[in-house]
Amino acid sequence: MPVHSRRATKVSELTKISSYKDLPQAPGPLARREERLAWALLLPTLSAVALVVILPLIAIFWISFKPIELADLRAPVPVVKEDLRGKLQALGDQATLRYRLRNSSQSEPILDVKLKDSWPQGLEALELDPRCTISKESITCELGDWDGGHREKIQIPVKANPSFSFTDDPKATAAIMSGDAKNILTNFEFTAKNFALIFNADEFFSVLWVTFFYTVFGTIGALLFGLFAALLLNKSFVGQSVLRGLYLFPYVAPVIAVAFAWVLLFDPFSGSANALLLQMGVTQEAINFFGARPLALIMVTIFEIWRYFPLSFLFILARMQSIDHDMYEAADMDGASPFQKFWSLSMPQLLGILSVLFLLRFIWTFNKFDDIFLLTGGNAGTRTLTVNVYEQAFAISNIGAGAAVAVIIFCCLLLFSIFFFRFISREEGL
Repeated sequence: MPVHSRRATKVSELTKISSYKDLPQAPGPLARREERLAWALLLPTLSAVALVVILPLIAIFWISFKPIELADLRAPVPVVKEDLRGKLQALGDQATLRYRLRNSSQSEPILDVKLKDSWPQGLEALELDPRCTISKESITCELGDWDGGHREKIQIPVKANPSFSFTDDPKATAAIMSGDAKNILTNFEFTAKNFALIFNADEFFSVLWVTFFYTVFGTIGALLFGLFAALLLNKSFVGQSVLRGLYLFPYVAPVIAVAFAWVLLFDPFSGSANALLLQMGVTQEAINFFGARPLALIMVTIFEIWRYFPLSFLFILARMQSIDHDMYEAADMDGASPFQKFWSLSMPQLLGILSVLFLLRFIWTFNKFDDIFLLTGGNAGTRTLTVNVYEQAFAISNIGAGAAVAVIIFCCLLLFSIFFFRFISREEGL
């Protein structure tokens, strides 16, 4: 056989062997056992995530399609209050045993309502409601069906007979009520009225615009200020540790403390900021920083930037200190300017952490409620979607509409996350 043909045969055999090695191999028993063990170790975490995240999310979607108010969170039940008008102190004394009844729901009916209570021995009913019967030391009343908001009284005149024990209290035992009612939370009747109410509201799109303005500028501002702070403190100098600690103060301080500090500082009547501006002649009258449009929105956005830039600062500084300094030394030898070193060397290394921070800060800021609520209460054009959830659910007691706004927030964040991982993260190589 010629030499070149033997070489070609060996090459083809080696190619086949390498191709066989590249083929995916079926997992062996040990690999399958390790996989089962890994899933078993992850099971507690997956269960906790399901309980903490998935189940509440399903509940919010469920409630958003139901016309539920705050009073409807509990199923309708018949309620009774029992009292005795008069005193039974001697033989022949008369009194009135009274049951005050009502439906706990103003809209949902209760079917087949019954009342059952103990009846003391020796207590004679002088007149009995036709729906009630007394037998074996108990009273039972068949009250029929109740409409929503139903109220009534059952009054039974009673008299003490010789066998009555005056130490017994006729109302000592609690009356038992029963009935069948639909639970609006668990039935399968759905409606889109909550979403129609939200989208038809005049202020919905203005609230949506305020939310995106606050989120986008608050997120970008926090990243830029965090990047600037990291560049300043990426050098060794005296007092560096103290200054780093001071930079973290806005983030670690209690939000209620710093929010009220800002409110007092920018108060139009007694705030230091207004006093300083008036004395310097910058303005002729006090400025209502948190009460005038659009200044209030700008102020809450600045507060968001000031409060949360330390988080970006920490992550960016940690990433900058991990960059190889040999590149900067080579750039110095080539005569690169500080801006050229930052733009050509630092920025490509920071794009990954900046994109992750943008994703996290966007989601957290979009869901932010406490900062705006403490500063303005959502007034003066600062109402965001999260504040709208609170107002719908608790201020006007429309739980269904509040859940509908929460679903809108979830959909907005879901679309943003899909866009981020589809385009932005791919460009950054994440």
